Amino acid sequence: MHKPLLIDRRSFLASAGAAFLGCMSDAQARAIQQTDAVFASAYKAPDGRYGIATLSERGELLHSYVLPERGHDTVWRADGGQLIAFARRPGTFAAVIDPSGQSAPTMIHAVEGRHFYGHGVYSPDGAFVFATENDFDNARGVIGIYNTRDNFKRVGEFDAHGIGPHDMELLPDGRTLVVANGGIETHPDFPRAKLNIASMKPNLTFLDSVSGKLIGSFELPKDQHKLSIRHMALMGDNVWFACQNEGDLVATTPLVGQVSLENGTIHMAEIPDDVGMNLRGYVGSIAANEQSNEIAFTSPRGGILVRYDTRTKKVAGIKRSDEICGVAASGKSFAWSNGEGAFNDTKHPMLWDNHISVSKSASAHKS
Repeated sequence: MHKPLLIDRRSFLASAGAAFLGCMSDAQARAIQQTDAVFASAYKAPDGRYGIATLSERGELLHSYVLPERGHDTVWRADGGQLIAFARRPGTFAAVIDPSGQSAPTMIHAVEGRHFYGHGVYSPDGAFVFATENDFDNARGVIGIYNTRDNFKRVGEFDAHGIGPHDMELLPDGRTLVVANGGIETHPDFPRAKLNIASMKPNLTFLDSVSGKLIGSFELPKDQHKLSIRHMALMGDNVWFACQNEGDLVATTPLVGQVSLENGTIHMAEIPDDVGMNLRGYVGSIAANEQSNEIAFTSPRGGILVRYDTRTKKVAGIKRSDEICGVAASGKSFAWSNGEGAFNDTKHPMLWDNHISVSKSASAHKS
């Protein structure tokens, strides 16, 4: 799962309008009017089909949309009037969704020689979408660029300056992209195989989203080169990142760290060994909450969510739940979901995928 996408009620309703409420049941309409946040996450239904759902902060289902195959992460446009669901690697579709339910999803298809990695971001004005992609025949990561005002036509790409770009964020300056290059070579002819574990070189790369120019790149130390950097969360200009260990799973190798362009050095978080062992070498999602100055990260393999205070550098709390993975900031705490259907303790028939998304507009609209 990855980051829950959170958008506040007033922003959501202002964009979706009365037509959105009109197409809901009475219970759904009450839920959206009473909630302070709207979340989105991919799921697998009991009949085996895949989709995307929007939910209230209490876990009430608001809307659901069928996808052709398994989804991964979702990203909201800043005004809350549109969201995009990206296919799980090595998927070749992204679905543009109208959260009001007035129109069916529009499909974006990857161009020949590329597939999606499951993540993307909008430009601040919503005119462009950037997506992490694989140039698989050349073992090269790229950032695909799509014009939202021209039917999501692909208008170019940037070099990601690494192999296996997965997650991506846009810094608060509205221009600088940071890319988590996981370092793992893959090819759709071998859909989930990892082809270069011995030589992988994960990095965090900062790019100018206008020119594609490389601003900076940071690699892990050589003795940590098997830590695939997968997901990120922003706390201001500080980038918190989470890894998945492709090496010795018995060792309590640090899996969470922080970097910024200003400090120019990667710092790994000091996690107690007993907590580190419970992660089982795998962090599936990470979120940041600036109200509480905490990050939260999850391990579905270990069935654990860890809250970490970024000021004291100490673990602030732990939640245990089987297959827990999705996590997102919610008020001064975190929303969560798992692969057994729980969303904030509300049980659903669908099984939640890795991520929940949070709109960055939410804090601007809170009273």
